Amino acid sequence: MNIFVGLMIPFLGTTLGSAMVFLMKNKLNKKVEKILLGFASGVMIAASVWSLLIPSIDMATEQKITPWVPAAVGFLLGIVFLLVLDSVIPHLHLESTKPEGIKTKLKKTTMMVFAVTLHNIPEGMAVGVSFAGALIGNTGITMAGAFALAIGIAIQNFPEGAIISMPLKAEGMSKGKAFLYGTLSGIVEPIGAVITILLTNSVVPILPYLLAFAAGAMIYVVVEELIPESQSGEHSNIGTIGVAIGLVIMMILDVALG
Repeated sequence: MNIFVGLMIPFLGTTLGSAMVFLMKNKLNKKVEKILLGFASGVMIAASVWSLLIPSIDMATEQKITPWVPAAVGFLLGIVFLLVLDSVIPHLHLESTKPEGIKTKLKKTTMMVFAVTLHNIPEGMAVGVSFAGALIGNTGITMAGAFALAIGIAIQNFPEGAIISMPLKAEGMSKGKAFLYGTLSGIVEPIGAVITILLTNSVVPILPYLLAFAAGAMIYVVVEELIPESQSGEHSNIGTIGVAIGLVIMMILDVALG
């Protein structure tokens, strides 16, 4: 039961964020959007280091493997994995008019949802791998640490939910439909996490690689999408402040609870 709650925490963050469409009349203020994007970036960077890469290195040491090998290999594979998905899945980033991925006749709103769904995939993997490590035991990952990661992801999912639902409403969608689409963009997180946990017994030998893989996938999203969007146009320093706040909060969460 505790694990189910942990897996659903990030999804709850997305749902609550998407619900902001019922409370706000217009699109998010540009400055607010920038600081939220920066905040999400900071949380993901900190989670990648403290919750994923460092445990990967520690676990490799315990397994008598050269410590940096799983971290480096897994990280690069995670980058490549997201690069492939980014090149194949049709999606449209916020404030962009040029779709990416395979050419398609999908609606603009659908491709906007795909863009958010795309970078929720590594977040779900990260939470799943952490809980899998906690379940196995003797991995250096505690249940409290896994919950800290889930809470951190949920915190940054809240602004993400708002950032996707508000533009959908601005594109002409009803509030209810924008909320539904925003919420569904986060459903891949618990699904990915559950699949990872179901494979727990099979992943023990490669868990250090999987932790680093999730970190690489998350960093790809941060560098390719979140930071550029938080730094575009005027007031880019606001996005930078958001990164700092998000990183510090996630670092405190991981160290205090992990």
